[in-house]
Amino acid sequence: MELLGSTLTATYAHPRPTPTNFLPAISSVASSYRDRFPHYNLTHSLSLPWRPSTYYRAASSSPALDPYCTRSQRLSESAMLPFVSNRTTHFTRYTPDDWYRSNLTNFQESNTSRHNSEKLRVDTSRLIQDKYQQTRKTQADSTQNLGERVNDIGFWKSEITHELDAMIGETNELTDVKKKLERALMETEAPLQVARECLFHREKRMGIDLVHDEVETELLTEVDVILCCQERMKLHLDKAIAQLAGNRASQHELEKDLSDKQAAFRIDDKCHHLRNTSAGVSSFRGVERVDATVSVPESWAKFTDDNILCSQSERAASAKLRDDIQNLLVVTANEMWNQFNKVNLAFTNRIAETADAKNKIQIHLAKTLQEIFQTEMTIASIKKAIKEKSAFLRVAQTRLDERTRRPNTELCRDVAQLRLVNEVYEVDDTIQTLQQRLRDAEDTLQSLVHTKATLEHDLAVKANSLYIDQEKCMGMRRSFPSTLRLVGFC
Repeated sequence: MELLGSTLTATYAHPRPTPTNFLPAISSVASSYRDRFPHYNLTHSLSLPWRPSTYYRAASSSPALDPYCTRSQRLSESAMLPFVSNRTTHFTRYTPDDWYRSNLTNFQESNTSRHNSEKLRVDTSRLIQDKYQQTRKTQADSTQNLGERVNDIGFWKSEITHELDAMIGETNELTDVKKKLERALMETEAPLQVARECLFHREKRMGIDLVHDEVETELLTEVDVILCCQERMKLHLDKAIAQLAGNRASQHELEKDLSDKQAAFRIDDKCHHLRNTSAGVSSFRGVERVDATVSVPESWAKFTDDNILCSQSERAASAKLRDDIQNLLVVTANEMWNQFNKVNLAFTNRIAETADAKNKIQIHLAKTLQEIFQTEMTIASIKKAIKEKSAFLRVAQTRLDERTRRPNTELCRDVAQLRLVNEVYEVDDTIQTLQQRLRDAEDTLQSLVHTKATLEHDLAVKANSLYIDQEKCMGMRRSFPSTLRLVGFC
């Protein structure tokens, strides 16, 4: 059944045209008989066994005379055609039964056509009413569904807007905390540089003062503490950067979803308010066969809900990270301040010890200088004594040499000879003893001189250490970032 306004294609919508003659043509009757009785062959039935076939063929092959032919032409053609008797023509006409059956067939076809037409009119009128009501109900249902859809989109749009505002606020707060962390990280560079410079300057200590003392231990600890604080700050800074990226990604998804929802809201709201009389309504043939949908209501709602849940999760992680960064800034500031005070206390103690050692060295140096003077006097007296004993030795040796020239038996080992020999040994032994004592005195003098040089060097070392610790190191450590600067507020 086709709708009103479309081209009718049913057979009863196109009745056959009424022929001009009441009886059908012979050819059509024959064809109808052939259609109705395919087993019945009219030609065969008219071919009687007593009828000559040659005569039939001549009669059937002759053309009909044109009514407009001239008389001469008719006569010439009639002279050419064989004669057809009336008895032969009886076999080419219809019977009365055929005539009555044809009439009955036409009557029945007329009744059937009129009945079908009347039924078609009634059915068409009822169909038009039914389809009109059905179409109105379908359009009302579609309008209602569009209205519900617009309400659903509006609900999710408000949810996305609320979550988007919360995410933007959280992102801004995390950005502020990140800036504080960056400022605090920059503030740690100055204390770290001071501690390293103190270690570098203390490497210029000389001699025994180049010792791994408590100050150096505390300085190394301070460097480690600052580096550890910087590592934790950098770690949290990387986390903040990654969290900001996550926040912005969630914000981008929310904004994209909100933009899509706003576009869908405009389109569906426009569709919801469209009526049959609205402007811009046109025909789009085949659009119902185009299915460009990519989601169903469940997956559509789940997509937005997942975006909101993801954003809420990112916001919770961002808030926790902000608290961790705030706590970290307070903890690192306290750690660096405590270690700074420990280093300063160690420097104070070490400076006091170095100053005390310097004073003692000065006292010992003064005593050493006095002892050197006295030792030099002793060496001078020993040299004088040796010089005096050398004269006695030369006299004794000269005497012995002269007595060796006595002739013959006069070379007697008498008492004088023995005494001179003993005198030489005694004086020589005395000289050897004095020379040994001179060497000892000289060695002592050298030792005292070395001690003096050591004390003087040690005094210079202590003075250098005091200058490094008291002037350079403590001079640099007089300025240290305040707690507010270390937590990133300034």
